[in-house]
Amino acid sequence: MILAAGRGSRMRPLTDTCPKPLLEVHGLPLMQWPMQALYDSGFKQLVVNTGWLGEQIEARYSGWTASHPGAQLHFSHEGRDFGAALETAGGISRALPLLGDVFWVLAGDVYAPEFVFDPAEVTRFITSDRLAHLWLVPNPAHNPGGDFGLGTDGLLIPDADARLTFSTIGLYRRDLFRQPWSETPAGNPDGTVAALAPLLRSAIAGGRVSASLYNGAWTDVGTPERLAELNAMG
Repeated sequence: MILAAGRGSRMRPLTDTCPKPLLEVHGLPLMQWPMQALYDSGFKQLVVNTGWLGEQIEARYSGWTASHPGAQLHFSHEGRDFGAALETAGGISRALPLLGDVFWVLAGDVYAPEFVFDPAEVTRFITSDRLAHLWLVPNPAHNPGGDFGLGTDGLLIPDADARLTFSTIGLYRRDLFRQPWSETPAGNPDGTVAALAPLLRSAIAGGRVSASLYNGAWTDVGTPERLAELNAMG
């Protein structure tokens, strides 16, 4: 699942007329980099949630499957159905009927061209008892305090002194979005707005969330300046 529903307020005025995931890096929309990487790794069933200017995203990729044999692309239109984005957990719950028992989730506005969506990671995750496995990155300048600590056993530590930043890339088990972890029913018919962090923190406290460190190229394209810097690089 590629998260593409946000307003992108910090990217204004660029996002006043273009949804953030369609802003281009080296000639391709931000969200197309992970779409292609997932497809190339054999993950051909993709779900994209939309919100702000979501009709542009669907129009841009309406013919994408024709040039990608075996691909299936589904949209979960939060903006159309509820008037606004449902945040991460709310959006995942809304799209849950389109997802499998285990699935990737990542933000469509993060540029990580070297990340490999390795099928072996999925196999390892399936055979574990984890509810989520996240990829962390060294702290960028805009998030010096990080988000989570990583223990020597590979489990996340919520209140560690030394923390790393969540890349937005993760593997999830459907069960994390069911009781007792989540009160939002599958399909989120009422359009409940729900953040992901509380679910993760509950699962972390139960020892059910692991993580890996990713040291490749990674940028949270959160400002026009960061976008310009990326495009200025060779």
